[in-house]
Amino acid sequence: MTPEELFTSALGLGRQWRVAECRFEGEPKRLELRLEHVPGEHFECPVCQASCGVHDTIDRRWRHMNFFQYRCELVAKVPRTWCRTDGVHQIQVPWAREGSGFTLMMEALVMLLSAEMPVDAMAELIDEHDTRLWRVLMHYVEQAHAQSDWSAVRRIAIDETSARRGRRYVTNVLDDENSRLLLMVEGRGVQAIGAFAEALRQHCGDPSQIEAIAMDMSTSYIKGATQYFPQASIVFDKFHVMVLAGKALEEVRLQLQREGAQLKGAMWSLRGNTWNLSPERQAQRKDLCRQYTQLGRAMSLRETLQAIYANSDRQLAEAELRWWCGWAARSRLRSFRHLAQTIRQYLDGILAYFDTKLTSGAIEAVNGIIQLAKRMARGFRNFVYFRTAAYHRAGQLNLDVPNMLT
Repeated sequence: MTPEELFTSALGLGRQWRVAECRFEGEPKRLELRLEHVPGEHFECPVCQASCGVHDTIDRRWRHMNFFQYRCELVAKVPRTWCRTDGVHQIQVPWAREGSGFTLMMEALVMLLSAEMPVDAMAELIDEHDTRLWRVLMHYVEQAHAQSDWSAVRRIAIDETSARRGRRYVTNVLDDENSRLLLMVEGRGVQAIGAFAEALRQHCGDPSQIEAIAMDMSTSYIKGATQYFPQASIVFDKFHVMVLAGKALEEVRLQLQREGAQLKGAMWSLRGNTWNLSPERQAQRKDLCRQYTQLGRAMSLRETLQAIYANSDRQLAEAELRWWCGWAARSRLRSFRHLAQTIRQYLDGILAYFDTKLTSGAIEAVNGIIQLAKRMARGFRNFVYFRTAAYHRAGQLNLDVPNMLT
């Protein structure tokens, strides 16, 4: 078997194509495989699939997987057919996707590596410009995302995450049932919610199917949800409320420290839940709360609020939250008085948690995955790259990637 016959068989070119020449050239050396179509063969018209003769040819080149340590490229004179109905068109070659400068096997390798490493690192590994690799990644990710079905989505979580420095944010929308990232859009206002409503229609869904939306207490998100999903329950989950309680406690600690209290090194003893602290930090927390009455009241308020969330009954939770707000208002702690006002203002959305048990914990985890990808890539040049990487890592997409074994 000649080298040409060997490569013809290895590439799986079929009966219409063959490797005409194999040669090493350039510096550093690269393997170039020159392909040709079998004389006299007819090809399908790309438009109507009628069998047509060859009108002329056009030179094309594709990057293939390396042959051992050598860069490998395929070169071919691609026929253009003349169809009586549709005129002259370039045929589709069996080893590459239309418009791509890579073979299907090379694209499969790119997609395999992109799931495990940043694109710039992959570009260095396979000696390609990262822009070309981004085009491959965007093709398969955007194709799969466009074909995804959202008709079964009923409960969603909405949150923002940082896109770039300079207070530039994006809004992420997550399917609560399976923690699938549905949409990422620039900004964090009403328009972001409107963009999801429009995207939902494009993915076989309808805004009326959304039953509950978990979000923070952002005025713009609330306005957008009310405008585009009027029938959905707005849920402010316990994590957001407890974050606000933690911030209120931190303000009390900082105020005491400004007044001269000896609280150096106590920050981590006062943060978080008691059961997550070491025995030494638990003891320090108790001593500080006994020593500083304001700190003790603040800690009691925070822990009582957390205990209220252990209730499963909405009516009981509502009564206890109203009682807690009265206690906080009388506490003489400015930060907790402000928190009590916030809870009263958003009480309906806070109580909706007890009906739905819907939280934004999953979207916080997805945001962590997205931010990790951003750090690994040392940032992205533009929003499209950022969104593509996010969908690839967290979108649970059904990618139609070529099989490297065929």
